[in-house]
Amino acid sequence: MYCCPIHALTIAFPPQFLVMFLVIAYDISDDKRRLRMAKELERWGNRTQFSVFECDLNEREEREMLARLKEICQAGDALRIYRLCAECVGKTTVIDGKDLATDQDFYQI
Repeated sequence: MYCCPIHALTIAFPPQFLVMFLVIAYDISDDKRRLRMAKELERWGNRTQFSVFECDLNEREEREMLARLKEICQAGDALRIYRLCAECVGKTTVIDGKDLATDQDFYQI
């Protein structure tokens, strides 16, 4: 059973065309590594809090980003990635903060 209709679309569309919304949070005690992590994540998405980023990536981009992030992480670091489908993103509530950071390739008018 799919959590939302977008998952059913994976049958009809190749994964490289489907964009997944990712929320990435990290806790890194080393200043130099933490700065490297932030700079790398700025290449892929938008910072929403000090150690939280939001990204719209397809499967290929996500794999590439993960490979780069794994190179930065060391023992004792924490990195969490939450994947949200389009319907789940639409159900997100933001209180007193920036709107969800979505990078769209097109806009419907």
